[in-house]
Order: sequence, then structure tokens, then C-alpha cells
Amino acid sequence: MPETPEQALARAQAAAQAKRYHEADGICRDVLAQKPDHPAALALQGIIAASQNDPETGVELLQRAIKLRPGNPSWYAHLSSLCRLTYRMDEAVAAGNESIRLDPNNPDHLVNLSLIYADVDDRERATACLLRAIGLKHEHADARLALAQNLLAMGQFAPGWIEYEWRNMTEAGKATLPAMTSAPWNGMPVPNGRLLLVGDQGYGDTIQFARYIPMAAALCQEVVLGCSAEMGPLLSKMPGVAQYHHRWNEIPGHAINCRLSSLPYLFQTRLDTIPAKVPYLYADPARVAHWRERLNATLPPKLPRIGLAWTGRPTHPNDRRRSVPLEQLLPLADIGSAVFVSLQKPMPARDLALIPRFPGMTDLSEALTDFGETAAVIENLDLVITVDTSMGHLTGALGRPVWIMIPKAADWRWLLDRSDSPWYPTARLFRQPVPGAWGPVLADIRTALSDWLGARAAGTMPPVRVAG
Repeated sequence: MPETPEQALARAQAAAQAKRYHEADGICRDVLAQKPDHPAALALQGIIAASQNDPETGVELLQRAIKLRPGNPSWYAHLSSLCRLTYRMDEAVAAGNESIRLDPNNPDHLVNLSLIYADVDDRERATACLLRAIGLKHEHADARLALAQNLLAMGQFAPGWIEYEWRNMTEAGKATLPAMTSAPWNGMPVPNGRLLLVGDQGYGDTIQFARYIPMAAALCQEVVLGCSAEMGPLLSKMPGVAQYHHRWNEIPGHAINCRLSSLPYLFQTRLDTIPAKVPYLYADPARVAHWRERLNATLPPKLPRIGLAWTGRPTHPNDRRRSVPLEQLLPLADIGSAVFVSLQKPMPARDLALIPRFPGMTDLSEALTDFGETAAVIENLDLVITVDTSMGHLTGALGRPVWIMIPKAADWRWLLDRSDSPWYPTARLFRQPVPGAWGPVLADIRTALSDWLGARAAGTMPPVRVAG
């Protein structure tokens, strides 16, 4: 008996769930070759396209499927997510609400709709969706984490940190640490015990929360730091760090353990108690001197040096929203008497041809072997302009001037509607007015940079600290 379209699509669904996208797409194509308007095949093909970094095609296919067969709440939920990803916010809200109308007790769809409401600044509705989702499923880790991010963005740190601990129960969070045999630290003094602190999240988070390491070290006998090899040369020199390791099998015995990202909760951080004294990270003076000599040999003297970083780690879940092509920064290239230094690692191949358009800029990615090396470069710069990636955190932690391009909706740590940051006193934030709109951000930065260069030339602003 020949296979039915439904049986074929069941195979395609299983292949897609196993991330065998090429196989799944091929099955959908076979079904559509026989029945070009098969709604379920179109919908699944749209979901597969989105998983392959083609959300625009995903939107088109899901819209066709829904037009042919309206009433499937899952299709509306997928469509709303893809409309959000492609900045079609009105359509995203409409599709998200329709998914809830059709399936009002689905907590996943409520979480999905909450993210859309956060993007359009309707935090009240976003919170209502999340409370409803948690009411339906108290252990819904993604809902609890989304609630935490809303609370923290609004400056409601006391309840926000409580909910933020649920990040460890998400599917992504569960995979960050192996099974631990030491006790989780609750912030109590352990004067005769060793504390393992683990950099459990991305590079930027690790840098942001590293400020708490000396505070934790004051409450225990010794701190062992576990973090990535790229972070080690910088963080291992922090006060209070007795040992540093980047391999789990090298970690010595310890009485207690804690994730770096839990330290703000344990120290009951509020907006007015953020430990914001900078710098709290320091580059190796020998590496700073090396980069001073290298930059002096290749860049014109006396011109301000501006570091640029325009894309983050490609695997970051929000990278599509936070990164920009170098082409969009071209309005800064002819700003006037300044030279540029690339802090970009990895260097996108598409951007290599544009690098000569920025005075003085070359590809330094091969030389930026770790964050200690990058910190040494930054110490030789007058200003860093970056998207919301680890370069913003690193520059701020070094106490250097940094302008950060913030997408909408912003990550919780940048709060709402602020151009400054209580986490990094030397940071200035440039925010998208609506999701996806980098043009106004670059226009504002160009104006601000022109003013900044003019003030420096006129001697009407304090001199920037120079490395060395």
C-alpha cells in the first residue's frame, strides 16, 4: 500500500525534530509535488525554512497554509514568532492572539505572545500572558525566565532575581553544568571551605557578573574559578581568585559551588546597590605595551582611535537582532579626523572588502586570541562603538568609554528608556526606536561622534585615559 501524505509528513516531522532538515524538506517537497496545496506540508516546510535561517520564506509558507486551512493554533503561533523575527509586529501580535483564541490554555503560546508584547513596549500585557502561563504550568521554566527578564528590565530586581534562577531549569540552562557533588552556595560565610564559581552563560554575562568575585571571595576560604579558556587570561587575575581552570576534570575538590549569574541574587542586588566601580578588570601591562607599539607603527599619530565591533557570536539566540552588517556602519567611516580599529572576532567574510573604507582599519581577528588580548587593544583606544555583545561588557568593565547599539526589545540588563547603564558608568546606549531599525541609531551615533570629535579637537572635553 502506497504511503499517504499524512504518513510521509509524520516522517518529515520526525526528521525535522531530529534536525535533519534537508531530509524533512525533501519529504515535504515530494508531498507538494503530488498535492501543491497541501496545507500541512506547506506549514511544515515553512517551519523548516525558518529553522534554516530563512524566516521570510517561513512566513510566506505558513500564511499560505493558514489561508488554505485556518484554525490550527500551532501554525498561528509559529507564524507570530516568524513575524516577530522579521519585524512585522502588527502581524505578530494578531497571529499570536489568534493562537491563544484557538487554544487559550496553551502555556507555550502564551509565552510566545509575551515576547511580542515586550517588543512593542506593552509590558503589562506581556506580564499578564506570563502569569497565565505559569498558572497553567507552575514549572514552566521558559515562562519563569521570561517573567524574570521583564521584571529586571523594569528595574524590579527583588522579584526579578528570584525568577531569574529558573534559567537553570530551561533546556539550555540544564546543559551548562555537569552533575555537581558539592553543595550549591546560598551566600553563607564558609571561612574554611573552597568555593567553585562557574562562568555559566555567554561571554558578556560572565564579564558582567565577574564584578562579584571579590565579594564572594571575602566569604570563603578560597575561590576556584571555572570559565572558558578565552576568559581565563583576564578573569584569573581578579582579586580573590586562587585558582582558574577551563576543564572540568581539572577542578579541585570544593565544598560549595555557584554560578556567576546567581551572584546578583545572592547579594540581593538592587538598582542602587549594583557594584559599579570601574575598572574591575585589567589588561596585562606587557600586552598593553605590545599593542601600543603595534598600533603606533600602523596608525597616524594623534588621531583618536575608535574601536568597532558589529556582530556577536553567530550561535547566540538573539544574534539576528543584535548584529549588523559592516555596510550599515559606513556613515561613520568618513566622519572626520579619526582612525578605526576592528575588534571583530570572528570576522564575517562578507565584510572583508569593506574594511579599507574605514581609515586605518585592518582585520585583527587572528591576533585577538582571547579576551586578555582584546582588553590590551581596548586600553589603547579612545572610544569603542559596538553592538550588544561582549565587547560592550569588556570595555565597560575596563572603565573605558563605550557606545553600545541596543536592539529593540533590549536585553534586560540595559533596562528601559535609558541612555546610561548603572552596570557600566562609562557606557552610553543608543537604542532602536522600533524593532529592526538601525538607521536612526546610526544617525544618532554619527551626530554624537561628530560632536565628540569636535569637542576633543577644541579641547573642551576631559582627555581620555591613555594606556601605558
